[in-house]
Amino acid sequence: MRPILLAAFAVLAMPVAAQAQNPVQNSAPEATPVVDAIPAARDIPYPGTMAIHVDATDTERAIFRVEQTIPVAQAGPMVLLYPEWLPGNHAPRGPIRHLAGLTIEANGQRIDWTRDPLDVYAFHIDVPEGATELRLRFQFLSATERNQGRIVMTAEMLNLQWEKMSFYPAGYYVRNIMVAPSVTLPAGWNSAVALRGARPGADGRISYDTVSYETLVDSPMFAGAHYRQDDLGNGLWLNTFADRASELAATDEQIAAHRRLSDQAVRLFGARHFDRYDFLFAITDTMSGIGLEHQRSSENAVPSGYFLEWDEGPGRRSLLPHELTHSWNGKFRRPAGLWTPDYRTPMQDNLLWVYEGQTTFWDTVLAARSGLYTPEQFREQLALRVAGLELRAGRAWRDLQDTAHDPIIAARQPNPWTSWQRSEDYYREGALVWLEIDQILRRETRGRRSLDDFARRFFGVNDGDWGQLTYTLDDIVETLEGIHAHDWRGLIERRLDENAQGAPTNGLELGSYRLAYRNEPSESLRQAQQANDYIDLSWSGGLAVGNDGRVQSVIWEGAAYQAGLTVGTEIVAINSYSFSTGLLADAIAAAADDGTDVELLVKNGDRYRTVTLNWQQGLRYPYLERVGSGRAGLDALIQPLR
Repeated sequence: MRPILLAAFAVLAMPVAAQAQNPVQNSAPEATPVVDAIPAARDIPYPGTMAIHVDATDTERAIFRVEQTIPVAQAGPMVLLYPEWLPGNHAPRGPIRHLAGLTIEANGQRIDWTRDPLDVYAFHIDVPEGATELRLRFQFLSATERNQGRIVMTAEMLNLQWEKMSFYPAGYYVRNIMVAPSVTLPAGWNSAVALRGARPGADGRISYDTVSYETLVDSPMFAGAHYRQDDLGNGLWLNTFADRASELAATDEQIAAHRRLSDQAVRLFGARHFDRYDFLFAITDTMSGIGLEHQRSSENAVPSGYFLEWDEGPGRRSLLPHELTHSWNGKFRRPAGLWTPDYRTPMQDNLLWVYEGQTTFWDTVLAARSGLYTPEQFREQLALRVAGLELRAGRAWRDLQDTAHDPIIAARQPNPWTSWQRSEDYYREGALVWLEIDQILRRETRGRRSLDDFARRFFGVNDGDWGQLTYTLDDIVETLEGIHAHDWRGLIERRLDENAQGAPTNGLELGSYRLAYRNEPSESLRQAQQANDYIDLSWSGGLAVGNDGRVQSVIWEGAAYQAGLTVGTEIVAINSYSFSTGLLADAIAAAADDGTDVELLVKNGDRYRTVTLNWQQGLRYPYLERVGSGRAGLDALIQPLR
C-alpha cells in the first residue's frame, strides 16, 4: 500500500513541479480603447428652436409628463443628452433614475435609441431621411418617499426644474440652443418663475417667451394652491408657497425685514445682474427642502413655522440671504472651472471656498444688517460655526482646499465619522477665511476699508450684465491688493493648505471676540434642538442624540468615541433609568459635580451592552465672549449700510 500511495502522490505533484519549471500562461486581455463617440460642445447656433411642454397636473401620483420637440437639420447619427453636471450642485447630480417611458418619433414612426455604454446620460439615435424634427415623450417620476430622493410634487405644491424634464442635442453650447417652454398646472394653482411673457391658453397651458436652454435651466418654477407675493423693492419679489394657507400669515415687520434684505444686498454689491429677481420660497413639511441658486431667482424650502414661530429663534432665516448673494457670487461671477459650456463637461470645484465660503460669510451678515437676525443671533450662529470646526479633528490630515472636492467624493451622503472624514467644510471654514480678511482690512485701514469694498469691486461690476464673468485666484488676489496692500496670496494659501488643530479663529480675535463655553445652550441652538428633535452634546462628551435615543453623530476620539458609541447606536438607559435627552443632560451635569462616569445601556441591532461615558467637564455650549474695549470690528461688520 505504501508504494502505491507514494506513486499516487508523485503523480499529483507532477503538475506543480511542471508549473514551477514551465509556468502556465493565464488569460490576460488587453485594454479596449475608450472611444468617446459624443460630439464636443461648439460655440455655434443650434439650427431651430426646441419646444418643451410639461404636464404637471398628476399631483396624486407625483408624475410629470413631458412632450419635447427637437428640430433636426439632417439625417444620420445624433446624440441627445440628459443634463448630468447641474449648476449649483458642484457634482454630477442629474437624477436620471427618475426618468421613465422614453419614446422618440420622427416622420410619424418610432425610432430606436441606445444608451451610451460610457456615458449613461447620452442617448444615440439615427435620424431617418426626410425628418425635420424629433418628438420625445417621457415621464419624470417624483420621489414619493424621502428615501427615494427629493420629493418635488405634492398635493399642495410642486418644484419644476426644467433640466430634469428635458434633453438637449450634443455638440453645442447650451446658451446657443433655443427653446420655447410651456406648462400645464393644476386648476387654481399659482406659479412663480423667472421666465417672461406668460401667455395662458384655453386648454390651461401656459406658454413663455423663447429663451436659451441655459436660461431655461436657470429658471425653475414653484407652483401651489396656497400662495402670496410680496414686492421687496429693487426688482426683488418674495413668492411664498405653503402646505397650508395659515403658514402665509406674515406680519408687516417680517416682510419689512425682507425688504431691508433686498436693500442691503443691492447696497452691498452696487450692481444688479437681473431685470427682476424672484425668491421661490416654500414653507413645507411635505415637499423636500432645497436651497439652490440661480441668477434671476432661487429655490428655497424650509419647514413649517417660518413666519408663525418667528420669535422662537432665527431658524432658517439665513437661507434667503445666502441664495440671494449667489446671484452675484456664483452665478454672475463664477470660478472659471465651474463654468462649463454644457451639462456634460465636468466641473472643477477648487474655488468653492469663494463661491460658497464667501456666500456663507455674507448670509449671516446680511441677515443681521437687515434685521432677519438680531446682533446676538448673529454671534450665536457664528459661535456655532467656529465651535463646530473646533471639533473637526480631520483638519489634521485633510486641508480646507481638499474639502472643496467633497460634493463629488462623498455625493452628499452621510458619513460615519464626519469630524474625522470632514465634509463640505468650505462653507463654514471658507467663511472664516473671509472673516479674517475683512477684519484685517478693517484693522489695517482703521475702518476705512472692509470686505464690503471687495464685494463692490469684484461682484458689483457691469451693471445690467446678465451673462457670466469668470475668475481665478489671481483675480481675487489682485482685487484685494487694489483695496489694501497685504500678503493676501500668502494668507489665502496658508488657510487653504494648513493642517491645524482647532478652528481658524484669527478673524474672531481681530474682531475683539473669542470663543467660550457655558453650561446653557444659546437660543439659536435651543431652537435648532427643539425643531429637529435632538440634543447636541458635541462639546459635552462628543455626541448628538435624537429624542428617540439614536446617536446621530460622534466626535472622533471624544468621550463617546472612547466609549465605543457610533452613529446609529441606540441609548436605551442612563444609569439604569430609561433614556430621555433631559436625563442624559442631567447625568452629564451631575458627573461633573461628583466626578463619576455616566453608565449607558446601549443597543446595536439585537446586541445590548453597557458602556461608560467618561466625561467630567459637564455641559458645554459655545458662545462668543467680548474681549478688549473700544469698537469691535465684528460689531462694525453687521452695521447696516447707509
